[in-house]
Amino acid sequence: MQKQFDAIVIGGGPAGATSAAVLAQAGWNVAIIEQKEFPRRKVCGEFLSLTNWPVLEQLGLDRAVQTCAGPEVTHMAVFTGSRAIRAELPMAYGRPGHRGRALTRDVLDTLLMERSKALGATIIQPVKVRAVIRESDGFSCELESRETRETSRITSKIMIAANGSWEANPLGEAPKKAPRGSDLFGFKAHFRNAHLPDGLMPLLSFDDGYGGMVHCQDGLTSLSCCVTRKRLSQLRQQTDAGAGEQLLEHIRRTCPAIIPVLKDAVREGPWLSAGPLQTGIRPRYTPNVFYVGNAAAEAHPVIAEGISIAIQSGWMMASMLVPAKERLDDQLHIDSIGRAYSDAWSRAFSTRIRSSALIAHWAMRPWLVQLACPVFERWPRVLNWCAEMAGKASLSFQPRETLTKVAQ
Repeated sequence: MQKQFDAIVIGGGPAGATSAAVLAQAGWNVAIIEQKEFPRRKVCGEFLSLTNWPVLEQLGLDRAVQTCAGPEVTHMAVFTGSRAIRAELPMAYGRPGHRGRALTRDVLDTLLMERSKALGATIIQPVKVRAVIRESDGFSCELESRETRETSRITSKIMIAANGSWEANPLGEAPKKAPRGSDLFGFKAHFRNAHLPDGLMPLLSFDDGYGGMVHCQDGLTSLSCCVTRKRLSQLRQQTDAGAGEQLLEHIRRTCPAIIPVLKDAVREGPWLSAGPLQTGIRPRYTPNVFYVGNAAAEAHPVIAEGISIAIQSGWMMASMLVPAKERLDDQLHIDSIGRAYSDAWSRAFSTRIRSSALIAHWAMRPWLVQLACPVFERWPRVLNWCAEMAGKASLSFQPRETLTKVAQ
């Protein structure tokens, strides 16, 4: 295996694979370090907003995603109590055939990883990063194979952190937070024969949690949700059923609008769970280390923008870093790109992150949601505006303009 790279990407999910693909496409010598073997399932809402089409087109993946993904999502809804209020999703960028769609993570992540490999990236998986050591001329990354336990060492000038927010960060462990009753845990399952109307993606509001549903590929319907640690502990004391089934019964009880949707549904595969979620904004750059995806920030899943922020932040960062290939030893230049990326990231994504927190805390209190229902019923445009604030209408950054500013 090659030992020296221009950049090493830790994490092969949407953010990491997109970053590596853009850099490899521009001639960079880049490696992706991933601890799991693909394909693999993950807790995720699995929705790809229409704002991702420019990135997918640039990477040559738009047709593959259209072929694999579920039907176009044209409408959103709020399910609270027995009420279901619908509104059309905004389409500022989209065009026929380019609405938002859902694609399971085992398929999406594999497509992105294979594309980055086809563009020239080196894929190293499944391996564990034992240590990242900062040296005078870059970084040394110590790896351990999860299959053979053999160790190896590779080096690079640039590190890109694209690891999940609840995974250990080999570039510096964040202070661990004490467990709180308000901590959120994520759950996901797939169902067949669900009666979810075509093109509809509802937000589920239930006591101490929220969720969403969407049609993904092969006739499956994805149900993903978050619930507080306190509520989850209470549910576990009530029955001997698994946590996922306990949570589903809680959703049926406190959000009965979902009952007709799941009347004939049959779960396919096990429930997946993860957490606690580490929502919020973190540093996007430290010297020669760029953070993308959940390593940079995590939005509450209530707005279904996690994959979009991951892909778009990876694309943004890599696009800005591409011209620096011949100046990797110029610390001032790399630092200027890091500052520019951090600023551009804030302009593009900070509103989504902060609005997701507000919407999440609102959605976890059904009585508040029900107070807003008369407004939504009379003025559905309010829901449309909320979707625009969450980033579902158009790209909030222009890579070419940002690159020009960096060059100047």
